[in-house]
Amino acid sequence: MSTLKNTWHHIRRSPFQSLAAISTLTFTFFIFNLFYVFRTGLMSTLSYFESKPEITIFLKDGLTKEKVESIQKELANYPNIRQITFISKQKALEIYKEQNKNNPLLTEMVSANILPASFEVSATDPQVLSDIADNFKNKSDVVDELIYQQDVVDSLAKWTANIRRFGFVSIVVLASLAFFVIFIIIAMKITNRQSEIKISRLLGASKFYVKKAFLLEGLVYGLVASIFSFSASIPLLYRFTPQINNFFQPVVFIKLQPIYLLKLFLISSSLGISISYLASLVGVKIYIKY
Repeated sequence: MSTLKNTWHHIRRSPFQSLAAISTLTFTFFIFNLFYVFRTGLMSTLSYFESKPEITIFLKDGLTKEKVESIQKELANYPNIRQITFISKQKALEIYKEQNKNNPLLTEMVSANILPASFEVSATDPQVLSDIADNFKNKSDVVDELIYQQDVVDSLAKWTANIRRFGFVSIVVLASLAFFVIFIIIAMKITNRQSEIKISRLLGASKFYVKKAFLLEGLVYGLVASIFSFSASIPLLYRFTPQINNFFQPVVFIKLQPIYLLKLFLISSSLGISISYLASLVGVKIYIKY
């Protein structure tokens, strides 16, 4: 209890330094929270497109059952095929009606005869899909149209990789800035209290006891800043999540579930406490030598 009181006393004696430390950390963790949410959303979007059929081969009308089966066998011979789904004309009509059930005008005059049968193909290796596309796009006698989603997947993968790199660099820079701010503040406070530290040591206080108040002060900065940054992030997420999720439909880009928010807070607070404690630890090791 006395250590906590001593820590609180340290914070109150230099409120502007404490405010600078908490403000810097709060901004750092606020940016981290936004980056984490955006990155996880992009990963969900990428996973969705990777899990969906990435090539759709629309077949010409009038193909015999034997010809359709031979196409399916040819597709199955490719390595690393995840799934091959045949969509008949009737099934295509059911899917079309389900997708447009809220607009009767679009479904009244559509019959199974005018919709093409198709194969939807997905694979674990993108190169296999590229080979299939190159092969079947020239088979105009059996293929009416080919839709290849790899361009979408490649673009999303590139965006995700760029966001990950940019976010990593940004977090490292901001975390380094926060580290040095905490380190400098703790160092200044230790320097200003050298006489108090000497007296405490002469009165029998252990070295750890003297250091403990400064270490706890750093932990307080990290914890308070984490709470502030999380509290600032929540209203922003609730404000813009409906629009963002609506834009990325059917992907749920931001999942405002309790477990998701708890995970965000735990990761952010762990980062904040770690940076603050490490900066404080380095400060006390360098400036408390007796």
